[in-house]
Amino acid sequence: MRLSQKCDIIDGVDVPKVLKGVRWIASAKDDLSAMPQDIKDDIGFALERVQAGKTPTNSEPMKGKLRDVREIWADDEGGTYRAMYTTEIGDVVYVLDAFQKKSKSGIATPQRHLDRIEQRLKLAREHYEKTKR
Repeated sequence: MRLSQKCDIIDGVDVPKVLKGVRWIASAKDDLSAMPQDIKDDIGFALERVQAGKTPTNSEPMKGKLRDVREIWADDEGGTYRAMYTTEIGDVVYVLDAFQKKSKSGIATPQRHLDRIEQRLKLAREHYEKTKR
């Protein structure tokens, strides 16, 4: 491991010494904590990259009115898991939701999850407005 003044080099990746903070909305942290350990590790590593200002390779942006949200995905023998976050509000990472995708066909996020993510994005914006002063 090589260290520099502005960044640490970990596994060949520049990691800023100061990471963005994380704010968990509603039950997102508890939902992630209830997932299998390998999934928590994969999503946790991806969130740490987000905190460092990087874009995880296992993530992609949502579309439409959720375009400020990105999803992280992780798979194991039990299925596909997702965590939704935004970095578009202030200088923190808001984790909005974490869930196991139950559908056996298609990659679309179920509407009930989209509605919940939209509501939690609104809560994150309200939280930022109340605390930015």
